[in-house]
Amino acid sequence: MLPPERLQVLDQLILDLNRISADVILPLFRADHGLEDKGGDAGFDPVTMADRGAEAAIRRRLAEVFPEHGVIGEEYGEDRPEQEFVWVLDPVDGTRAFIAGLPVWTTLISLRWLGEPVLSSIGQPYLGEVFVGSPTGSRLVRGGESRPLRVRSCFGLSEATIASTDPSAYFDPDERAAWEKVRAAARLTRLGCDAYAYAMVAAGSIDLVVESRACKSWDIEAAVPLLAGAGGVTTTWNGQPIGRKGGQIAIAGDRACLEEALPFLEPAAD
Repeated sequence: MLPPERLQVLDQLILDLNRISADVILPLFRADHGLEDKGGDAGFDPVTMADRGAEAAIRRRLAEVFPEHGVIGEEYGEDRPEQEFVWVLDPVDGTRAFIAGLPVWTTLISLRWLGEPVLSSIGQPYLGEVFVGSPTGSRLVRGGESRPLRVRSCFGLSEATIASTDPSAYFDPDERAAWEKVRAAARLTRLGCDAYAYAMVAAGSIDLVVESRACKSWDIEAAVPLLAGAGGVTTTWNGQPIGRKGGQIAIAGDRACLEEALPFLEPAAD
């Protein structure tokens, strides 16, 4: 475990990085955000000035304070990814929500130490929220105040509120069939919240999030310390730890709920 004094410095830095990125992103939300389509023949894959500008601003700050750290980001790729400390960035996760004016996009920041995610944040600056997770616990920082986060008990899917971003767009046929079995067993399903749903699991409002193999490391690593610090769990669809390259993910507040979902997911697991 990181020494407490080192973790405290990094914890304050992650809040600073959220402020820096928010300064870039918020003026472009529900405004002229400079939309581009980087998908080409692969289909619509939007990127905005907010995505690129925020990641560039975060990288500049990291270069100032910890020039020896590595960085992996959605927009500008990898820089020394094998360093002891590596930051993993998605400046605007949920770009489709962003361009639609919906405040469920988030800024995802996580820090690997010796290859494992140990500190993370999920920020929603339009709502003034930063969800922070570390080995010392998870908390919501909002309006200068902080309160601890804790997942809620959920003993099975029949009691569960579950979420996924867009099964019709991101799941292949086998994944979609597995998802539909989980959905049929659940009490309530919500779609389209992207990584904001991860934060809601940590906050005790959602019980399970299931996402496809389309997820990259920057899409999901911020969930790992946040959920661990709040008492939750993050695994692959076959119940294994999440690797460094992303992939199929199941995020649960209560392991009992996850254990009921995994037999539905495992036939489509990588």
